[in-house]
Amino acid sequence: MNFQQQMLLLALPLAAIPILIHLINQRRYQTMRWGAMMFLLAANRMSRGYARIRQWLIMACRVLAILGLILAVARPLASGWLGWAGGGKADTTLVLLDRSPSMQQTSASGGLSKLDTGRQQLAAALGTLGSNRWMLIDGISPKPRELDGPKMLADPALAEPVSSAADLPAMLEQAREYIETNQTGRTEIWICSDLRANDWDAEGGRWAALRDSFRSLGQKVRFHLLAYPESAESNLAIRVSDVRRRKVGESAELLVTLRITREGESQGPNDRTTIPVSFEIEGARSELSVEMAGAQFDLKDHRIPLDKSQVRGWGRVSLPADSNPADNDAYFVFDDPAPRRTAVVVDDPAAAQPLELAAAISPDPRVSCKAEVLSPDQLGGLEWDSLGLLVWQAPLPEKESAAAIERFVERGGQVVFLPPRDPTSAELFGMKWTDWSVEEKTWPVESWRADEDLLSNALSGQSLPVGQLEIRRYCGLEGEHIPLATLNGGAPLLARVATNRGGVYFFATTTSPQDSSLALNGVVLYVMIQRSLAAGAGVLGNTQQLVAGGEGIEDPSTWQRLAGGEDALSAAAVYHRGVYANGDRLYALNRPTSEDQATVLADTRVATLFEGLDFSRVTDKAGSLAGLVQEIWRMFLGAMLIALVGEAALCLPQARKPAATAPGGNPMGVPR
Repeated sequence: MNFQQQMLLLALPLAAIPILIHLINQRRYQTMRWGAMMFLLAANRMSRGYARIRQWLIMACRVLAILGLILAVARPLASGWLGWAGGGKADTTLVLLDRSPSMQQTSASGGLSKLDTGRQQLAAALGTLGSNRWMLIDGISPKPRELDGPKMLADPALAEPVSSAADLPAMLEQAREYIETNQTGRTEIWICSDLRANDWDAEGGRWAALRDSFRSLGQKVRFHLLAYPESAESNLAIRVSDVRRRKVGESAELLVTLRITREGESQGPNDRTTIPVSFEIEGARSELSVEMAGAQFDLKDHRIPLDKSQVRGWGRVSLPADSNPADNDAYFVFDDPAPRRTAVVVDDPAAAQPLELAAAISPDPRVSCKAEVLSPDQLGGLEWDSLGLLVWQAPLPEKESAAAIERFVERGGQVVFLPPRDPTSAELFGMKWTDWSVEEKTWPVESWRADEDLLSNALSGQSLPVGQLEIRRYCGLEGEHIPLATLNGGAPLLARVATNRGGVYFFATTTSPQDSSLALNGVVLYVMIQRSLAAGAGVLGNTQQLVAGGEGIEDPSTWQRLAGGEDALSAAAVYHRGVYANGDRLYALNRPTSEDQATVLADTRVATLFEGLDFSRVTDKAGSLAGLVQEIWRMFLGAMLIALVGEAALCLPQARKPAATAPGGNPMGVPR
């Protein structure tokens, strides 16, 4: 149990005062045997047991009365986990708030969302517990924000919902840096989240370092988790996966491909639901009813007529309101597609053909794809401004060439590196090639990321045949990276390097038949090259599909909101879904793909993440405003009063029985 005035607990030994008084009182009298009293003692012996019990009960009531008084003035806290997990007033309290789209889910009966419920619960609980300083970390502000008091957490304007994912490890790292820099003393860290796996990145490799860094701090830090893991059964989410404009005779039309997903248990094929889907093209609305069976529905190339003069524009698709408004609409922008241009840089011309073919064959006849083959010394004459993808199979570049590639990535370009025959010690983006494998065997692909990035499943849900690849030789990689595919034994096959903008990938083998079946089974190679090319070409046109909160987005202060983003301030527009204009450019921002049907971390996995740290957790539901913390001093004060009343009742003298009378009417034993 937690007490707000813990110093007063030092008075608990005072509860022994009645016992001491009893012992001292016993020492005041000396026992002397007196023959005349022996008869009375023998007569009273039968009732001595009851008298002793009565005396002990009186003493216990007196002790309990003093204990109740001391505990009452110490202001005890209780109610569930916090009454036991708290530890008094903290010097500094850090609140880590998950504001991701999934936190906008409401309860089954409607009402408050998880985010609103968590903010109000924290405001009430922290107001009761108290602290010398309160700080808010939400993953949006670059630094922790100081609060005047916990009541500010209940203000919706302070932490409105956003469309970007949360990064809990990054938020915890921000908290650790603040604690270390400011020497915060006794610190409490409160985390409010719905435990979606994509927000916690439990398998990302950062948690071990986080645990060690918190353990190494020379001050006490306690962690409290307020969790809202409840899923929304039958919640629908919509996403636009492709938009194309094409000419049809003297007119034009827009081809929209979208996906609707349903959370919760999958329905049977005969369990069909009719869902109205609303389309809006710059204010012009239309509606289409679709029948959905199961957990997923794909609508491919839905045709929307356009005026032939409307080359560029924006739109939105929407679903009816349900338990989570954050995933009921998706925004898009369209324009004539920019040409997709690839540069293939190789030190051996014979290795260029599979890469050149994969980059030059367009997946859509209306999209132009071009590829040119260069040697490393021809890089200086490359036209970078119109380039979408660079494929590099040569020793890693250095000096001017390396600087040019870094600028290309910062602009949003994509680079795929394949290993050279003779790796060097050169390093780029913190990575370098090591040695080729020497064992004469086939290395099966053990695992790959099928939920996102270059090797994700197709729109139909069908996975790429990555597991069918035969890897006969691979080159080792050294450096910090994110594995997207690994070989048997754990060696990386495809790795991504974290960047502020653009994409950097390392593929650990080549298309040569002696190295792999990548060229023979060309589906994986083709999809990988075309996806990276599409991402690189996407930043060249006047319209861009962006992920809310994505790194490397230009300064949004000059953006003009065209649709959505009603809650967004100009400086925070990058975190809110909607359509924005900046001069001649149009941007459509949507929630990350990882937010759709995100899995919830298991309780045991959450406990493992905080292993070795002072950690406690409570699970709550959206809309529940039952107090997390309550003062229960009244209960102890009532116990004290009951003890005093009991002590008074036990001290009352016993009523004397009337003396028995003889048959003649005189009391027995009294002479006439």
